[in-house]
Amino acid sequence: MAANDKNNEDVPPTEPEEGEAGEPTSTEDGEPSLADEATESNAEDLLESLLSDIERNLVEEYKDRAARAEAELANFRSRVERDRAANRDAVIAEVIRALLPAMDDLERADSHGDLTGSPLEIVAQKIRGGFDRFGLATVGVVGEAFDPNRHAAIAQIPTAGATSETVADVIEVGYILGDRLLRPAKVAVAAPTE
Repeated sequence: MAANDKNNEDVPPTEPEEGEAGEPTSTEDGEPSLADEATESNAEDLLESLLSDIERNLVEEYKDRAARAEAELANFRSRVERDRAANRDAVIAEVIRALLPAMDDLERADSHGDLTGSPLEIVAQKIRGGFDRFGLATVGVVGEAFDPNRHAAIAQIPTAGATSETVADVIEVGYILGDRLLRPAKVAVAAPTE
């Protein structure tokens, strides 16, 4: 065995040849070979391609985010406008509702002839004109069909020949503003006899 050890000592260790085990190959003058330059070029192209794809994806993502934000803003604006209009209508309705007792007094005075020729006649006309501008309409006319959603029945009068419930007399006029009932009309209802 000693002879084998001596033979191993005489053999110089082998070094990898150029190009093996990840060693860069080079030309005789120490410059990188064409294979190395091609590999570097491919790596740079691949890196540029990946970066380009990432940039495109980011641009698309930010465009999508911007479009969503714009849509959310448009929805928010329309919601605010709708709420603002609803609040405006509610405030107008409350102000008119508060003025209805004064309007009732003016109507009673007018029906008795107390407003004719007085300065309050002009005031009553202006108040009615202002209410009309906002779309205030009266509810409760003699002869119209009784509607429990718009009328409050104070009395029921059995009437021969009546086929359905109708308004026989209006005790207090009701008011409606747009589709909002401010006050139901207080009425006497003519009902069919049984």
